[in-house]
Parts: sequence; structure tokens; C-alpha cells
Amino acid sequence: MDSLRTYKIKTDSVIFAEDSLKDNFKTDARFFRFFAPLTFYYSVSSHSFGLKDNYSGVDDVSGAIDDALMSVYVNHPGLVVASEKDLKKIGSLHEEITAPIRHKVDYSRQESTTPEESFDAPVEIVIEKPNFWTFGGDYYLQFLQNYVSGNWYKGGESNYSMVASATLQANYNNKQKVKFENKLELKLGLQTSSGDTLHNIKTSEDLIRYTGKLGLQASKNWYYTLQLIAYTQFMRGYKSNDPEVYSDILSPLNLNLSLGMSYSVNAFNGKLTGSVQLAPLAYNFRYVGRESLATRYGLDEGSHTMNDFGSEFTIDLTWAFSEMIKWKTRLYGYTTYERTELEWENTLTFQFNKYISSNIFLYPRFDDGSSVRDEHYGYWQFKEYASIGFAYSF
Repeated sequence: MDSLRTYKIKTDSVIFAEDSLKDNFKTDARFFRFFAPLTFYYSVSSHSFGLKDNYSGVDDVSGAIDDALMSVYVNHPGLVVASEKDLKKIGSLHEEITAPIRHKVDYSRQESTTPEESFDAPVEIVIEKPNFWTFGGDYYLQFLQNYVSGNWYKGGESNYSMVASATLQANYNNKQKVKFENKLELKLGLQTSSGDTLHNIKTSEDLIRYTGKLGLQASKNWYYTLQLIAYTQFMRGYKSNDPEVYSDILSPLNLNLSLGMSYSVNAFNGKLTGSVQLAPLAYNFRYVGRESLATRYGLDEGSHTMNDFGSEFTIDLTWAFSEMIKWKTRLYGYTTYERTELEWENTLTFQFNKYISSNIFLYPRFDDGSSVRDEHYGYWQFKEYASIGFAYSF
């Protein structure tokens, strides 16, 4: 109870000082102690702990101020930043300053606001149809030079080679269940060989391939898909010191039309992208313009065309391991349950900067529909190369 009474006396003193402040703040400078940085004044302690008979001349306002400051000294001593001794070192106020100091303030004239003018001019609203088409692609041109002297102890021959490739894409997606993807791949590789007396230049890579895919969304990543794959080549294909033509433009020409479902792949935060096509129903058409090559590509002798039905799948993925290393893979399979074609194309790209890159290409292939069976590899075929040169994506 004594503590509560003491706290009430202190609170009443502050309230009394606050009431006096409202009436006297313009003229009474004693309230300066409340607003200046908290300072320990000797008079406050003398008033609080001294005898009242020896401490005359203190009115109610001064007493209330001293009681309030003493309450802060006792309860919050850490807030005290200076003492009266520090103030004496700096100096005291001049005695002649008796009136409050006021700053002269120049008031600016308030200008009348200009009313906003309303414009009645007609506003033409143009609504543009969204563009659902996206375009892109990449290409590269790479070279390889190999020199072997005539007396090289292991033998061999000098040669030059180059590989040019372009991939163009035009894709439509209306974000309302319809997708139409188009990809055109063009690749041509040429090489010279000092040991080939019949041909100055031969092809090492030769491909023209179009892939079109029309999809209707079934769920988030699954689409009902109609896919068309058509491919042939640019030039005639030879072997060293062999006059026979092994392939030519439109010899063969393959068309594969399939109906199935496609799954859109997007994993590892967008680093692995592509699609997986599964088609239980597929139609394959093959045309060979050169009659002499008919049996080489599974056609009857003297025939130019072949038609059959079967199943097909295509896995087309791109995995960006980093900004400098990227792997593209395409696994294609078609079977009539009497013959099977299987192709697995792998391109590992090392991108040194925006324009310079190196490629490693690995391409195993299986085709038991061919009339030619190798003694060592059977129906398996294999191609690979490594190159370095210019590359660009857009």
C-alpha cells in the first residue's frame, strides 16, 4: 500500500506539471528539462532528499518537475546522458534572454488550383488477337582438318571435313488444349579423302527431316497426338573408291503417320524438356526413286514404293546440365512385328561462348528390314564424329 501511495503522489505531480505546462509553455522555461536530453541536476536530488525547512522557495511546479525527474533517475538511470557539471563546462544561458526566441517564417501565398479540364475526344479501343505462335531454332557450322605425312609409321591419310546443321521450329499453343508443333532439321556433312581416287567429296552427314505434331490436351501433360515424320537427304552417298550409289535424294523417302498419345516433359526446374510419343497405330510409306536401290531398303525388286502398318514411339529430349553443356537425344522406333527400325541419335554440345562450340555425335541404328546383313555387326549400324566450330541459337 505504501508503494501504491508513493506511485500515486508521483503521478499526481506529473499530471499537475502537465496542467501547468498547458497554460505556461509559452513563457515558463522550467519545462525545458523535460524536452532537453536527460540531465542529472543537483537541485533535484537536494529537493528530494534534503529537509523541507532548508529547501524553501520551491513552488508546486518546480517541485512536480523535480519529483518527475527524480522518478526517472531512480527507475531508469540508463537514460541519463549528462550531468549538471557537464553543462557548467559548456556555459549557461545568458541572463538577458528573457523572451522566447522565435524563428522568422515567411509564408508562401497559396495559389489557386487550376481546374482539370475534361476532354471529350473519342477514345479508340484496339483489341488485338493474341499471337499463339513461337519461333526458334539453332544452327552450327563446324570443321575438322587432319594431316598425315606419307611416311607416317602407322599409315593413314589426310582429310578435311565440315558439318553444317540447322534446326527451325514453329510451334502453336493456344493455351486451350490445342498444340501444333513443327520442326525442320537440316544437316549436311562433307569430307575429302586423299586416298579416294573416284570422288573428290563425299557426304558424312546428310539429312532432311520434318516432324509435325498436332495435339489435343487430355490432362495436364498428356495429349492425344497425330504425328507426321518425313525424311530424306540432299546428295548421293558413296563409299571410298566405290562407284556405286548407296543413297540419293528421295532414295529413300520415308513418311510415318502415327496416332497415339504424347507426354510433355519438363523436369529439374526446366533443365530437362521434350516429349515422349507413344503410338499403337502407325502407317509407314517408303519411296525409293532409284530402282537399283529398291531391295537395299526392303522393297521388292523393281518396285518404288512400300506400305505397311505397325506401332511407333519417339522420345525427343534436351537436357541442359549447365549453360555450357547440353545433351540432345532422340530415340525413334517403328515395328510392323515383322521388321523393326530403331534409331538413337545423341548430340553432346560443349558451348565455350556465344558463338564457339564443340559437338560429339553418337548414332547407333538397328534395321532388320534391310537385305544387307553385316558379318560382324548384323543389322546394327553405328556412326559417330566430334567437331568444333561456329554455333548460334535464336
